[in-house]
Amino acid sequence: MGATSGIGLEVAKVLAARGWRVGIAGRRQELLLQLQEQHTNIVATERIDVTKADAPELLQRLINDTGGMDLYFHSSGIGYQNTQLDMQRELATVETNALGMTRMVGAAFHYFEARPQQSRSQLAVISSIAGTKGLGAAPAYSATKRFTSHYLEALTQLCHIRHLRHISIHDIRPGFVRTPLISDANYPLQLRACKVAAQIVQGLEKGRTVITIDWRYRLLVFFWRLIPRWLWVRLRITS
Repeated sequence: MGATSGIGLEVAKVLAARGWRVGIAGRRQELLLQLQEQHTNIVATERIDVTKADAPELLQRLINDTGGMDLYFHSSGIGYQNTQLDMQRELATVETNALGMTRMVGAAFHYFEARPQQSRSQLAVISSIAGTKGLGAAPAYSATKRFTSHYLEALTQLCHIRHLRHISIHDIRPGFVRTPLISDANYPLQLRACKVAAQIVQGLEKGRTVITIDWRYRLLVFFWRLIPRWLWVRLRITS
């Protein structure tokens, strides 16, 4: 989900190159078809807008066209630097990153739940290191990424409560990736999407449930969490 640009696009390429049968979805049908033409293992496409009520139904159609689903990978997301607190942008971010994510992850969860015979069912979602603390320069974006990580943690616990041992939940937390999402920002340590995708797939194959990319960001997040709230909210970080 979210295969028309950025991390989602690159992960689809990596999985196809490794021999997976891949079904891809996004809002731009022409880009989905172009990607399918370039990779023989991308066997199905579906135009899906995660903010729409019919999105789960369309996901099921894509699953049927693909021939089943062992991995659901969710990379749909938007974000803005928004120090002016433009409410249209804030609400659009919440609708896509929180409500849309919940809608699609819930649909994938129920699909896997109904198929305990599958030896392994992986549900992976892109959150972000931006969810570590609230970012005044991007309030809704950082908040929805924190929501995503907490939601995935809750689903992981739910799997244990309900003895759904065949389902594994994966929280993928990249650093700043050079994609259209941050094209107007001057963030440091920007990562290449193709390299991030390779590390994501490697982490999923190893069964890692929290994947922070890369080692520099793992170190950064460690120290970032040590900053007390009273100090953090006084830092004037705008980009």
